[in-house]
Amino acid sequence: MGWAVRYTSYDETSDTAVELPPEDRVPVTVDTPFDLASLTKLFTAVAAAQQLERGTLGIDARVGAYLPDFTGAAEHGVTVRQLLTHTSGLRPELPLYDCPTDQARLAMLRAETPTTRPGTAYCYSDLNMLLLQHVLERVTGRGLDVLIRDGITRPLGMTSTAFGPCPGAAATEDQRRPWAKADRGMLRGVVHDENAWALGGVAGHAGLFATARDLAVFCRTLLAGGSYGPARVLGPDLVDLMLTPPGLGLAVDQPWFMGELAGRGAAGHTGFTGTSLVLDRATDTYLVLLANTVHPRRRVLPDNRVRAGAATRLARAVQGA
Repeated sequence: MGWAVRYTSYDETSDTAVELPPEDRVPVTVDTPFDLASLTKLFTAVAAAQQLERGTLGIDARVGAYLPDFTGAAEHGVTVRQLLTHTSGLRPELPLYDCPTDQARLAMLRAETPTTRPGTAYCYSDLNMLLLQHVLERVTGRGLDVLIRDGITRPLGMTSTAFGPCPGAAATEDQRRPWAKADRGMLRGVVHDENAWALGGVAGHAGLFATARDLAVFCRTLLAGGSYGPARVLGPDLVDLMLTPPGLGLAVDQPWFMGELAGRGAAGHTGFTGTSLVLDRATDTYLVLLANTVHPRRRVLPDNRVRAGAATRLARAVQGA
C-alpha cells in the first residue's frame, strides 16, 4: 500500500529525496489518516447546507448581511451561493501565512475585494471557504471544528476524521522555501496548507485529517441522500442541490480527475496533498483516493493521471458488472 513516512527530508542541492532506513519507514495501513487538504471544503459545504436546511442561512443572501465587518465582500454584494460555487470573484488565496498576528490576518481577509464582478466568472478560491467559515461561525456561535464534529462526523461515526494535530497521519512535505511558502520542515500530523496552519489548523478550505474508511461513510451518506444507517445529517433536497451542476462545494463532470466517470453528473473534489473523491449517482458508486504525493516535496504541476486513471478503472468496472 506504500509508505506513510518514507523520507526524512529533501536535498535541494541534489534535487533528491533523502530516504529513511527501511527499518524506520512507516507503512500505510487501512487505518492511516491522511491530510485531506481541500477535501475539507466538502465538509464546510455540508455544514453550510445544514444551516440552509434549518433556515439560519440563505443561499442567495449577501455575505454582508452576516459579516458587515468584511467590507470587501459586503460592499460588492457577494452571496453565499457565490462562495459555494466559486463565482464570488475573489482571487485564489491571500498570503495570510506572512501576517505577523491573528489580527493582521483577519484584517487582510476582511478587506479583500473581488477581482471580477461577483456572479460573472468561475475562479476556484480558498477565500470562498474561509469567508463561509466566518459566516457559519457568526450565525451559529460555534467554531467550524465543532460544527463539523457535532453535525457530521460524530453522527456518522467517523471517529478518525478531525482537524489536527493528528500524530499518526501520513507525512507530507519537507516544507521550505523556495518551493513552499513557509519554513516548517518535514510535516506529519499537522496541516500542510500554509494558510490553514497560520490560522491555527482549523480552516474552511483545509485542515481535516481522515481515513479512507471514514470517507467511504461520508460518500455513502451523500449518495443515500444525506443519511447513513439511523443517522441523518442532511435532507435529500439539499444533497441534490449540492450534487447538481454547478454543484455547491463540489465540482461536476471534470475529466481531469474524474476520468471516464465524468460526463454523467459525477461530482467530486481534489486535495493538494494527493487526495480526491468522486461520487457517481448514475451507478451509486464512489471513489476515494488518499495519497501523500507532496512527500517529500511539492512539484509545480501535480500529476493527475493517477486520479483520472483510478476513476476510469472504476467506471469501466461498473459498466462491465
